[in-house]
Parts: sequence; structure tokens; C-alpha cells
Amino acid sequence: MGKALIIGCGGVASVAIHKCCQNPEVFEEIMIASRTKEKCDALKSKLQGGKTKIETAQVDADNVDELAKLIEGFKPDVVLNLALPYQDLHIMDACLKTKVNYVDTANYEPTDTAKFEYSWQWAYQDRFKEAGITALLGSGFDPGVTSVFAAYAQKHYFDEITEIDILDCNGGDHGYPFATNFNPEINIREVSAKGSYWEHGHWVETEPMAIKRVYDFDGVGVKDMYLLHHEEIESLANNIKGVQRIRFFMTFGQSYLTHLKCLENVGMTSIKPIDFQGQKIVPLQFLKAVLPDPASLGPRTVGKTNIGCIFKGYKDGKPRTYYVYNICDHQECYREVNSQAISYTTGVPAMIGAMMLMTGTWKGPGVFNMEEFDPDPFMEALTKWGLPWKEDFDPALVD
Repeated sequence: MGKALIIGCGGVASVAIHKCCQNPEVFEEIMIASRTKEKCDALKSKLQGGKTKIETAQVDADNVDELAKLIEGFKPDVVLNLALPYQDLHIMDACLKTKVNYVDTANYEPTDTAKFEYSWQWAYQDRFKEAGITALLGSGFDPGVTSVFAAYAQKHYFDEITEIDILDCNGGDHGYPFATNFNPEINIREVSAKGSYWEHGHWVETEPMAIKRVYDFDGVGVKDMYLLHHEEIESLANNIKGVQRIRFFMTFGQSYLTHLKCLENVGMTSIKPIDFQGQKIVPLQFLKAVLPDPASLGPRTVGKTNIGCIFKGYKDGKPRTYYVYNICDHQECYREVNSQAISYTTGVPAMIGAMMLMTGTWKGPGVFNMEEFDPDPFMEALTKWGLPWKEDFDPALVD
């Protein structure tokens, strides 16, 4: 079918690359590019021998000209951005320069402030339209699959959706006193930021971790969960017409919260540079360097994740509720692709999003969020490629 350039070689990228190689009819050739080429070469050595041809390259994802030169040389059908969110705009610029389709899993974040929103990427709408190429934003699980779940619910089960609760539960145990299941810098910035939710046409801001609920998750059990700001709330508020409230909750254990509060209290989660022995360092980046690499957690993580959406609304004038979710087992993921479930649940949808564009199943010039396309082919692909979903038409609701 074609070629994909994959930028990044961390845990999520490793899963996506494994899945591309399982799908050689679409991904005939891939290039893995990262700042550290040795990591790309090591992954290639594990996967080569199948039908998908693999190349590797070194690239600085902050350098638009260097990115564009790499794209022009490889001539991919799509660029799959699995680097850091700080680099989204540089990679989008390179795709514009070379007129190649773009996919990512997380929205842009500036390095100097813990703020993440779609405004910077939505501002590329006219330029991508004029170039005749597609940018698909947020093709992970949340955002990504959760956004497709919303489109699926709207298409098949509701005339009007009034409320959406997105629930992200990780019931896994890696055995460390404190570690993060994805990039520590991004994880801690996200969790320590103020929470917010969408209600009656405006944002309601909360203090970090101030709103707590308890939920009994299928396959995992009873867990404490906390309201966070999350990027798909912003796009769903635009694209799910008539919705009155959208909230996002994520589970955390007490050990994680206690360690995080201690680190916050001593300044280790700060993103403001400080002087240390004649050098400028960012405390959070130093903390990231000493914490376990999320990519190393796979062999020691046990348990399951449960991520999904609860919808309230109306069908044929009658109230309706609907819950759609995925359960993923950490050890099963490791046996398949040498990764824990957090990377797996993001890497699989990343591959599927790229596949949607490469096959022309989803197409159109401009910048799009996941819920703007037909959800059915994506939902079918989830089951085929390792993330089957379950439905509940009488779920317990979150108060």
C-alpha cells in the first residue's frame, strides 16, 4: 500500500512500529527516525525479517529543515509523530513544506508553561487545506479512541448527547514506589495542572486533584479517580453538538499521590529553569532522568486497564445511557509486543489512524480531530488489531 515515516522511538512508538509490521499489506515500508539512531537500529534488528521493509534515520524533530529533508528523501505517504508534544508544530511545518499527511497522538504543549490546548494546531487549518493534505490530531486512546467512541455513540445510539464522562483506569502494578506509565515529564505536567471540565458552554476550573470519585471498573475493581483537564474535552465540546457537560477522570493510587505531593513540595515538578553548578536545569526534566523509563516497565507490570466513555442523552425522545470501553491486560501486551498496556493502548490507535489515512478510508484536506470522521471503520480496526471494546446500556453513572 505505501510508506510511513515514524518519528520517535519510545514506548508508544515501539508498539506502533510492531503493529505496522503486523500489517504489511498497508505498511509496506516504514522509516523509524529519532534523535538517537541507535534506539531505532535496535528496534529494527528485533523486527526485520518480516514483509515490512524497515529503514532508520537520525533526526532532530525540532529542526524543520532537517525534518523536511528526511521526508523528501524517504517520500512517505504519512508522517506519524510519536515524538514529544513540544515538537508537534515543527513536524506539522515540515509536513506542510513537503505536502505529506500528518498524524499525532497528543496536542501541542509549549515547553515553558504547563498548558495544552488545540488552538496552536487548529490554527493550521487553512494551510493544510491549501496544501491539500490531512492532519489527524490525537490518534491515541485518550484522546483518540475516546473521541471515536463519542462519534460512534452519536451515530448509532443517540439523537442528542447531553453528558460525557471519560474514565481512564490503570489497575496495573509495576512494583516501584513511584514511576509513571508514560513520559514522566508529560505525565507529571498533566496531573499537577489545574483540572477543568466543560459545562453549559464554558470551562469550569478546579484545583489539581480536588474532585474525587470512586468507580467499580469491570476487570479491575473499585478505584479512586480524580477529575483532570484533558484535551479531548476541548474538541468534543466543538464537535458533539448540544453536549452540556464533559468530564475526564483518571485513577491514581495513594502511593503515587503521596510521592507526587512530596516532589511538588520540594520543587522537583517545576518547569522553571534553575541554576545548578553553573548550568541551567529544569527540575522536572532532571526528575524524568532519574525515574524508571516507562518503556522498561513492561516485564514487571501486572493487572489491567479499563478506559472508556459513559454517555447520557436521548433517543426517540427517551432518556438513554451508554458505556463503551476497552479492557487491556499488561502482561498480554508484553507477551505480544514487549510493552505494558499504557503504551499499547496508545500505540495501536496510532497505527490505525495512520492506516485510515494511508488507505483513504479517512480523507480530506485540513486539520481534523478523530470524532470528525466516520467512526465505524476505526471501531472495526480496534477489535482486529488488539483493542476489542465492550458495551453496557445500563451502566453505573458518575455523580
